[in-house]
Amino acid sequence: MMKTTVLLAAMTGLFLAVGQAVGGRGGMAVALGLAAVMNFLSLFFSDKIVLRMYNAQPVERDQAPVLHAIVERLAMRANIPMPRLYVIPDPSLNAFATGRSPSHAAVAATEGILKALNQEELEGVLAHELSHVLNRDTLISTVAATMAGAIAMLAHMARWALWFGGGDRRDDRDGSPLAGLLTIILAPIAAMLIQMAVSRSREYAADASGAELAGHPYGLANALRKLQPTSQRIPMRGATPATAHLFIVNPLSGQALFNLFSTHPPLEKRIERLMAMNVSAR
Repeated sequence: MMKTTVLLAAMTGLFLAVGQAVGGRGGMAVALGLAAVMNFLSLFFSDKIVLRMYNAQPVERDQAPVLHAIVERLAMRANIPMPRLYVIPDPSLNAFATGRSPSHAAVAATEGILKALNQEELEGVLAHELSHVLNRDTLISTVAATMAGAIAMLAHMARWALWFGGGDRRDDRDGSPLAGLLTIILAPIAAMLIQMAVSRSREYAADASGAELAGHPYGLANALRKLQPTSQRIPMRGATPATAHLFIVNPLSGQALFNLFSTHPPLEKRIERLMAMNVSAR
């Protein structure tokens, strides 16, 4: 919970910086109010927001028997409640977990990944996602997604405010509209860097604990080999940079310019680490 608090504080600071850049003390007060609302929504409704963003549909056992059987088995091994299951109507190969705690967790998988992977590979992917739940990654990751998206939206609105004279307010202690514009441009970049800090190392950790949960690393390693070329060829429809870090592979891989700014470690490195593991079968 401490890491989530630090993240919320950092994101709130970015909100305030953008607000002050546009409207001085008045703009900062408005930004503080917006930050308070966003913090509340992030803590209690961020999972629902993200699931709705991707049109994720809840599925019962009779609608997705294989998915239910695998997750039920893994949840029993992990000694956590059965999470809610969703399917995203998208041909790309991807999945993510969300929820503020193991008792409020949800796992979503695309139609594409359910069709493309065999049961061993799918088990590896789902074990990875349940590991995020076990490692308490889902709250901080989903909060980061909600807040980063809000900051990007606020920065976009603030740019328009500056162009139409918002930067000329007399109560702006920073004085220069140019300084305000630079703050607005840099705020989403700072939000992205915060996302990266809570994301890349967690993928390696979830790979390792997912392999332990599945009892072997081969299913996940083979799944990543399939996901690598497909994610570049078929990026996910409607995917946004603010939520990219939630997925098992970057849904924007086909559009990535520099690995430095990727929310995920290279798949080759992830596969290499998995194949070097010595996991005892359960």
